[in-house]
Amino acid sequence: MAEKVNNFPPLPKFIPLKPCFYQDFEADIPPQHLSMTKRLYYLWMLNSVTLAVNLVGCLAWLIGGGGATNFGLAFLWLILFTPCSYVCWFRPIYKAFKTDSSFSFMAFFFTFMAQLVISIIQAVGIPGWGVCGWIATISFFGTNVGSAVVMLIPTIMFTVMAIFSFIALSMVHKFYRGSGGSFSKAQEEWTTGAWKNPHVQQAAQNAAVGAAHGAMSQPQPQYSTTPSYTYSNEM
Repeated sequence: MAEKVNNFPPLPKFIPLKPCFYQDFEADIPPQHLSMTKRLYYLWMLNSVTLAVNLVGCLAWLIGGGGATNFGLAFLWLILFTPCSYVCWFRPIYKAFKTDSSFSFMAFFFTFMAQLVISIIQAVGIPGWGVCGWIATISFFGTNVGSAVVMLIPTIMFTVMAIFSFIALSMVHKFYRGSGGSFSKAQEEWTTGAWKNPHVQQAAQNAAVGAAHGAMSQPQPQYSTTPSYTYSNEM
């Protein structure tokens, strides 16, 4: 088997850094989980884009007469939350669907609930927190309408992000409970160390793929030879 080389994030060649993770949806994720895993990846991308747009909104806020603190914090949130959200909640759910790990599911639930709370706070938009939420945007319409209109774009995006995060959390939780997952199962994985054993992870991945293939193609019973029957003439 060829050695897997880290390929994410895809960095330009002139940057003297190498990718930190290996990511291949088709190779790692069982077919029945592929769609949900990709949707969560797109949600992470939406979160990253929203933070970048928020930086532009805070720049307009600064130009329109707002404080420089918001712009500085917006830049900090962009460079901090973009990689942290990938490592803290997307990688656990990627690993959970890849290896069917209850511990990884629990890690995802814990960190993604924090992500949901953060998204709600960002959508609310407390002034001085470096986010263009509803409170900050609406209150700034009386100061500079042009800047407030620009701030409205990340405000809407934060709101959409909060809604999608709630839907995603509900969908993953429903799937996990429906598949027989539980907190005690995650505790058992932690106690035995199965969550970090690559051989156990590979076995779980193979079992999940095999179960998917078996469900799609169930062979009919076949006879190797023609059965013979003995009839009695006694009444």
